[in-house]
Amino acid sequence: MNQAVGTLVLVPVALYLAGVARTRSPWPPGRTAAWLAGLGCLAAALTGPLAAAHGDLRAHMAAHLLVGMVAPVLLVLARPTTLLLRALPVRAARQVSRVLRTAPVRVLTDPFVATGLNAAGLWFLYGTGLLTAMVHAPGLHLLVSVHVLLTGWLATAAVLALEPIGHRRGVVARAVALAAGAAAHDVLAKALYAAPPAGVTEAQAGAQLMYHGGTVVHVLVAALLWRQWYRSRATVRDADRAALTAAA
Repeated sequence: MNQAVGTLVLVPVALYLAGVARTRSPWPPGRTAAWLAGLGCLAAALTGPLAAAHGDLRAHMAAHLLVGMVAPVLLVLARPTTLLLRALPVRAARQVSRVLRTAPVRVLTDPFVATGLNAAGLWFLYGTGLLTAMVHAPGLHLLVSVHVLLTGWLATAAVLALEPIGHRRGVVARAVALAAGAAAHDVLAKALYAAPPAGVTEAQAGAQLMYHGGTVVHVLVAALLWRQWYRSRATVRDADRAALTAAA
């Protein structure tokens, strides 16, 4: 399994760095650092003590927070789609842009759809016997972890809307979607505290970690969304002032 995790982490690192080397304009180093940190979170969750603590819900939730919440925020801040469009030849970049404007992509990147898929996946994981099955099946554990990463990434990307897509909802709708996703996550954590899955240890500590850790990450995403809104309003105000100055 460690070999599979290594491939899962190192290939995206290599592709991203190759994109940075090929881009036609300077690429902010903070975005590269965010990409490496996000993939580092994935590696830390899938290897070492967290991966070896079978049946320990507290360790599992620590890994869940890294894979499904912290890593997605970092990967979204790295803006890989923007990097791809800058690194590709013009014709290929235009083809990718056309794909990003297609109806399926627009549906999947809608914040209500994306957060709904993320929440539904978590409820299915913890509301069925899938969690117990993962303990005894390393391949299944890796597959579910990748699913959690991708749905968390999709939900975060849809809420923050940093990448170029054909259509995006306004900031109010995205804030509502974020609040709904956070509520679903909190309710699930409380449900696990009251009725933990069979066969796990440190159940209440794990549920508390899920609740409080999830709150921290959701507040962080909300702060990023607020900063985005504030900057957009500041840009509008500056444009209005410039127009008034020119008219005078």
